[in-house]
Amino acid sequence: MIVWPSSDSKNGSALAQPRGDDSTLDVAENHKKQLRPIYIIDDDIKNRCNVGINRVRFLLESLIDLNSNLRKLNLQLYVVNGKPLEVFSKLFTEWKVDFLTFEKAVEPEIIEEDEHIEELSNKNNVFVVQRISHTIYDCQSIINKNNGNIPLTYPKFLSLVQDVQVKITNEIIKPVSNYCQPSIDAFEKQDPNCYDVNQHFKLSSEDLSTEICYPGGETEALKRLNDILQKKDWICNFEKPNTSPNSLEPSTTVLSPYISLGCLSAKLFYKELKTIERNHPHTKPPVSLLGQLMWREFYYVAATGTVNFDKMIGNPICMQIPWDKNESFLKAWAEGKTGYPFIDAIMKQLISEGWIHHLARHMVACFLTRGDLWISWEEGAKIFEKYLLDYDWALNSGNWLWLSASAFFYKYFRVYSPIAFGKKTDKDGLYIRKYVPELKKYPSEYIYEPWKAPLSVQKQANCIIGTRVDLALGSRMGVGHTNEVVRTDSNSITIVRPIPGGSYDPHDPFWIRLYSYHYLRSTGRALATVAAQGVGDVGDRRRPRA
Repeated sequence: MIVWPSSDSKNGSALAQPRGDDSTLDVAENHKKQLRPIYIIDDDIKNRCNVGINRVRFLLESLIDLNSNLRKLNLQLYVVNGKPLEVFSKLFTEWKVDFLTFEKAVEPEIIEEDEHIEELSNKNNVFVVQRISHTIYDCQSIINKNNGNIPLTYPKFLSLVQDVQVKITNEIIKPVSNYCQPSIDAFEKQDPNCYDVNQHFKLSSEDLSTEICYPGGETEALKRLNDILQKKDWICNFEKPNTSPNSLEPSTTVLSPYISLGCLSAKLFYKELKTIERNHPHTKPPVSLLGQLMWREFYYVAATGTVNFDKMIGNPICMQIPWDKNESFLKAWAEGKTGYPFIDAIMKQLISEGWIHHLARHMVACFLTRGDLWISWEEGAKIFEKYLLDYDWALNSGNWLWLSASAFFYKYFRVYSPIAFGKKTDKDGLYIRKYVPELKKYPSEYIYEPWKAPLSVQKQANCIIGTRVDLALGSRMGVGHTNEVVRTDSNSITIVRPIPGGSYDPHDPFWIRLYSYHYLRSTGRALATVAAQGVGDVGDRRRPRA
């Protein structure tokens, strides 16, 4: 019997998660089957994702921890390199497999792969069970409940799940009996360490020496969860908009990396939050802590029912926008070298630590797309995929669709200011000083806008700002942009900084044509009404900086 967490977006500690009436361990015990949990590292998938070192290390730590926990159950984790279809072709025979269980997928490529695995299983008389434990709800059943339609608004989604019973077991996991412990196979006889997780990850000493902010694994996940559950008042008063995107210590739970990889069960977190909420007054979705879990479910349901969910072309819910292609601007954004200190600090934190606050993600995503650089959200999603410890295909795509005003949200004029937004929660720029140390000596007055500092102040801060004109981005909108060169004694960095205050005119017909249909569709108004009343009646197209 094989248990297979079949992709890095699925749960890595499948045995520890609630499974309804019967857990995988129960099945193995009741049917006296040898049990082999397996993790397959597909090099093609790893190369395609271009995974950053923090994600690789988090996965490695999680697998090591999983194996340690399995050892306590008289089991072990079998880590194998290769393509899943080829791996199972060998192992079905070698291990005499008759039962395979894995998580039901949402991502199209994984679904296709799973279908091939099922075909192979049928040919080898292997019984297959696909389980749903990575999400709280069965996503397809929610769509079915809505007459086959995807709920495209959060309130609609909440109305569909409000009476859905979530089945969560409280089983105590016990070590398996001797007959469930597998015997040594032919590969292990040749190499006793062939399934050891450390055999499959070759990290350099430099990779291993960098600071670890968020250790991977179920053990760490449960510790963090238990610490949070002790703060009942904080949980009940939690409101996401009131948390800080630029605090030096996270102002939220940072449980998302553990949930995305499966180190922590979303159902378990849901159960604990519901228990607390039943006994205390509390905030409500969408801003509550439980509401954050519901956002996750919302995007999973949308992804389940939408073809090409992670793309613009061929995506029926995505606005088709002629985004710019500007490699230099994209590179500057991705490396934290835009010239806006707040933007750059966020991206530097992402690269170095693998996690940034959700509102910080709002800031940099808006800046890359509709706010300033006018670059496709698909490009931003790829960068997040590379660096985020909590990368999740459905959530990553859904959030980028939302923040670029391509789907779900069409108030395109609601733009985050790369200057004013950060000042709300960190007026002295302590966050910027940490992640953009070139500016650490700047007075608070200029920390968000160092180009405004007098030359004498720049010299005293040991960071001189020079400029030259570049009209590359402004060609469409008729707005010039400025590149900056920041020089310190130790280095020289070229960074791109659009002129503060605007990179487009929201009253321009170009914008009106793009957004009017989608805006009206979201409000239920007719295009004919706009034609009769004039474009000024569509909505407030001023560009307030949130």
